[in-house]
Amino acid sequence: MIKSQLIAFLFILIGGVITAQTKVDGVVMDEQNNPVPFANVIFSNSSVGTITNENGKFYLQSDDDYKSLEVSFMGFKTRKVTLVKNVTYGMEIVLEEEASALQEVVIYQGKTSKKNNPAIDILRKIWENKRSNGVKKFKQYQYRKYEKQEFDLNTIDSAFANKKIFKGMEFIFEEADTNRVTGKTYLPIYLNEAVYQVYGDNVIGKNKEILKGNKNSGYSDNQTLIDFVKDLYADYNIYDNYLKFFDKSFVSPLSRTGINVYNYVLADTAFIDNKWCYKIVYYPRRRNELTFKGDFWVNDTTWAIKKINMQVSKSANINWVKEIYIEQEYDVLNDSIFLITRDHFMSDFSFNKKEESRGMYGKRTTLYDNYKFDIKKPSAFYKETVDPYNYEVYNRDETFWDYNRIEKLNKDEKKVYTLLDTLKTVKAFKRIYDIGTILASGYVELDNFDFGPVFSAFGFNEVEGMRIRLGGRTYFGRNDPWRIEGYTAYGFKDNKFKYGISGKWLLDRRKRLIISGGNRRDVEQLGASLTNTNDVLGRSLASSSLITVSANNTLSEINLSTFAVEIEPAKNLNIRVGGSYRELSAASPDFSLTHYTDNTHTTTSDEIHQTEISTTIRYTPGKITSGYGVERNIINSGDYPELFLNYSLGLKDVIGSGFDYKTIQFFYRQPWQIGGFGKFTSTVEAGKTFGEVPLGLLNVVPGNQTLFSIYGSYPLVDYYEFVTDTYLSVHFEHNFNGRLFSRIPLIRKLNLREIVGFRSVIGEISDENQALNASTSHPDLFAPSSKPYWAWSVGVGNIFKVFRLDFHFRGNYLENPGARSFGVTGAFGFYF
Repeated sequence: MIKSQLIAFLFILIGGVITAQTKVDGVVMDEQNNPVPFANVIFSNSSVGTITNENGKFYLQSDDDYKSLEVSFMGFKTRKVTLVKNVTYGMEIVLEEEASALQEVVIYQGKTSKKNNPAIDILRKIWENKRSNGVKKFKQYQYRKYEKQEFDLNTIDSAFANKKIFKGMEFIFEEADTNRVTGKTYLPIYLNEAVYQVYGDNVIGKNKEILKGNKNSGYSDNQTLIDFVKDLYADYNIYDNYLKFFDKSFVSPLSRTGINVYNYVLADTAFIDNKWCYKIVYYPRRRNELTFKGDFWVNDTTWAIKKINMQVSKSANINWVKEIYIEQEYDVLNDSIFLITRDHFMSDFSFNKKEESRGMYGKRTTLYDNYKFDIKKPSAFYKETVDPYNYEVYNRDETFWDYNRIEKLNKDEKKVYTLLDTLKTVKAFKRIYDIGTILASGYVELDNFDFGPVFSAFGFNEVEGMRIRLGGRTYFGRNDPWRIEGYTAYGFKDNKFKYGISGKWLLDRRKRLIISGGNRRDVEQLGASLTNTNDVLGRSLASSSLITVSANNTLSEINLSTFAVEIEPAKNLNIRVGGSYRELSAASPDFSLTHYTDNTHTTTSDEIHQTEISTTIRYTPGKITSGYGVERNIINSGDYPELFLNYSLGLKDVIGSGFDYKTIQFFYRQPWQIGGFGKFTSTVEAGKTFGEVPLGLLNVVPGNQTLFSIYGSYPLVDYYEFVTDTYLSVHFEHNFNGRLFSRIPLIRKLNLREIVGFRSVIGEISDENQALNASTSHPDLFAPSSKPYWAWSVGVGNIFKVFRLDFHFRGNYLENPGARSFGVTGAFGFYF
């Protein structure tokens, strides 16, 4: 409280203006001192209010001056509390049971009834009319959209401000303020503004956003931060059954399945903007599920939402996020149609969910206006691509922003621009920023050059022993039109240096016309994936994993040179034509790639020389990227389907090439959000090689002898255990996101997540390719042709929030030499 007063005093000194403001917090209890969750707390004679959390606690703030507070909950007498001061913290409000009301009305508290509940009757009316609300009511629509995104440090106190890490930056804490939702002090550190003109056609199902202006504070060139913010707050529709945030599907309070997971109470009725509306309070039936608590106002004739507040319960199975708060407001058009005018989304990121823990607010406020309808645009308008970078868009003057800010910046937001400009000159802040960048990107930033990735600096395999790697890339900015990257590595067992270098150049931003090329000489585990991409610097984890279940002596020495041209003729459709030349040989004396070189099978060679040209088509509908340089960051990685088709042609006698062949490969990965039941991911791969090729050019079923969970590999299969020239592979994985564990009392507090998986592959190898093989380590190549190989797995994720363990069980081919019937792999990562 003293800290808040000091901050308020500083604002008076800095701003020179005194504004009325009312702030309260406390706890609501019953007469037995039990907390009353989900009680209504509202400033008297206003619509400004909130709902207590699971522990009965609340915080409420308004810029207006109020003298009293009203607290109510069904089954209790409404309590009116006089506010002596504008700022009142630590209130303890006791509600008295209202016995007389029990004889007059049906009381809903705890788990409410699904029958004879007027709130659920209203909910069913919303379901019946939801398709006729908003812009979907019209054939065409257009509107202006203003979006404001912000990051704030929160829970700022003197102990935090005086930490050594902030030495030299003490001045920034003079700008702290109090959040109106949580009551915590916060310090704005990042702000991004954008203005869009949005067009849509419901007849042809097309829409288009045109960016009119963009403005950044702070380190506007930090692609990692910008991508994170954009991915964090994807668009959503409250009328959908499930709302996706942080890669999780939350049950919407307006969902048709809502009556199974929420309690609903008809709490109030009132006129809002001359429209009679009902107020529905809702809260979750069970803990640890992905649900909200809050309230909404709904019109009594159109059954459209006028206003809704949603707050994720703290028990929800989500990591690193302590609070999520959403509010939306709608306006009435032509007396019947409700259009969204304001959308506010706030999240509180923290290492834990304790009340006193510090963290960071992420906030997005979106406002809509200038709606126009039934103005038809030609279909070509929606297909037309625009230059992804327009200098004027990113350098608008203040006149533009004064006109297009539908909601003016508050005093704190205005100061962010100057605050961050000042911080850029402070060495302490630059040091913190550099450390964060290394952890996020894996690169150490220098002037126009980055060293890294630092996480690839060390490795181990049976051929090289301990391996060290030093690499880097040119980096003038996130939208560089060209980039060169490379590395050198050294193995302490084979005493050999390796290297790789590549370059790429963007010739046309609109069509994404790129030329690229490179060369790599290294030691690699071939067959780490079924589908080949000819990535010149790509090297699988299997090539140098520090931890394995058995010795890996099936590594190869590779000398690969590539050149390619690629273009994107339509959004997310990439066509690439390239050529490559590779030399392959065994890197270990215990491994052999030997093959016959004559028809009489009397002459052999230990090396493979091959020239190849290939055409690949990759289609990724729904993929969202940012940036317009030669490299772009994928914002929604893993959340879109991917289709890949590759046709390769081997050219004999070209640069000493040894084989003629044709290869066709197909890859299809599709993530499926199964509502509240989690995420299902399916992958199908198929391929065939026409012609005679040696072991090094065949399709090896990707084994996994490491202790790491690698999607797309077969954890109980050894390298080169199965070799094919024709194959079909499927991989299914479902993550329940804690749906089952949340119902087990002793386990649900751990917020663990259940994962199940299934893998299978069938393939064959021709007699001709079998006869061509002269390998001494693998004289008989074996394909799973008589029956599909299969295995299944169960896993537990979110162990200590960062670990995942998978338990694998082999279904057949147990008679194979050294076959593993059971195995355990793990993964480490930061996931919401």
